[in-house]
Amino acid sequence: MAGPMWLLMMLGIESHQPLLLTRNVNSSADPQAQKYISESKCLVIEKNGKLRYEIDTGEETKLVNPEDVARLIFSKMKETAHSVLGSDANDVVVTVPFDFGEEQKSALGEAAGAAGFNVLRLIHEPSAALLAYGIGQDHPTGKSNVLVFKLGGTSLSLSVMEVNSGMYRVLSTKTSDNIGGAHFTDTLAQYLASEFQRLFKYDVRGNARAMMKLMNSAEVAKHSLSTLGSANCFVDSLYEGQDFDCNVSRARFELLCSPLFNKCTEAIRELLRQTGFTADDINKVVLCGGSSRIPKLQQLIKDLFPAVDLLNSIPPDEVIPIGAAIEAGILVGKESTAGDDSVMIECSAKDILVKGVDESGADRFTVLFPSGTPLPARRQHTLQAPGSVSSVCLELYESEGKNSAKEEAKFAQVVLQDLDKKENGLRDILAVLTMKRDGSLQVTCTDQDTGKCEAITVEVAS
Repeated sequence: MAGPMWLLMMLGIESHQPLLLTRNVNSSADPQAQKYISESKCLVIEKNGKLRYEIDTGEETKLVNPEDVARLIFSKMKETAHSVLGSDANDVVVTVPFDFGEEQKSALGEAAGAAGFNVLRLIHEPSAALLAYGIGQDHPTGKSNVLVFKLGGTSLSLSVMEVNSGMYRVLSTKTSDNIGGAHFTDTLAQYLASEFQRLFKYDVRGNARAMMKLMNSAEVAKHSLSTLGSANCFVDSLYEGQDFDCNVSRARFELLCSPLFNKCTEAIRELLRQTGFTADDINKVVLCGGSSRIPKLQQLIKDLFPAVDLLNSIPPDEVIPIGAAIEAGILVGKESTAGDDSVMIECSAKDILVKGVDESGADRFTVLFPSGTPLPARRQHTLQAPGSVSSVCLELYESEGKNSAKEEAKFAQVVLQDLDKKENGLRDILAVLTMKRDGSLQVTCTDQDTGKCEAITVEVAS
């Protein structure tokens, strides 16, 4: 890409470890600072009127300013951008939560500048979300109200925006720190711990190492359940050398997280009451934040706004970055319509399906990679087969129409042979499919009972 570059740089404000981007903080009087201190993975102390992280390197103990941590993150982003683009990237637009104060914005901007970036502008996340979908830009006349629903790793942020003649105005906002992706993961991890206790009579909830393993497994399963009907959670040597294997259905996950879903919908209702609006006053709903991928949550939001466009065609965790990149393009005179300056994203050209059999014995096709899936992408699928058979075949198809495929559209198969027969029940075959940017597909199939594994690579899957 010739000429100036632009990138969105999003600092991990919504990560599992927020940064204390504040200056002279009286930690005893600031409830937000107290909350961060209590949740911090490392010790936070106050020195000379400022909060600092106390880091034990093994050789010495260091006191690190939050601004220094932010600068290091921005520096790493700059290195990553350089390696991807092949040239330096200096001009950036930084997004910040709407409830950030001027002091925090200033600290964030200075950290980006210290990392070598030229900060073109700091914009609020809800505005970036609207820019990503071109709301108020394609047809700048008229007035509408938009709800921006952002469910990140540690918090839920809601904003009602008024769009009038291409201008954005925030009417009302609400942020809840007790709902986030981490809470969904923790709920699933607690269920896995109870299942382990039921099976093996050990309660691992007080074991930090075991719970961290379950959290990692639950995180992977949570992502899989956004696209698949079930997910397998396997933890090697969870407690006293005992392996743990548990299959979680999407229905089970939705039941476990029902209280969290209710909190999300109730937060929307409260924001509408706060604004003086009803559901009929909202014209569009924008979903952003990785946790808003959850299908049940999307359906509940759709039920609240049955006559409203639910905008989720852009991957939710990319909405805000795309919006900020569009803003940066405008600031440097590179609108997205400017031919050579378009951003190219590799996607799956066709639907990639796996063939199975339903209860009646009829063929059933499950879409693993819908056409348009941004690459690279990874999916898991559990194939069930009778325990009486000694070989299982996983067949992959490509199609331009979802949930169906012709026999000639089969492009790959993986066969697991010489499996030990089971007297009763079904055997589970876990298939892990990874599609790379060049369209090649890696497929690994593992028998969950014996651990027997086969893998293939298809050079061009779509």
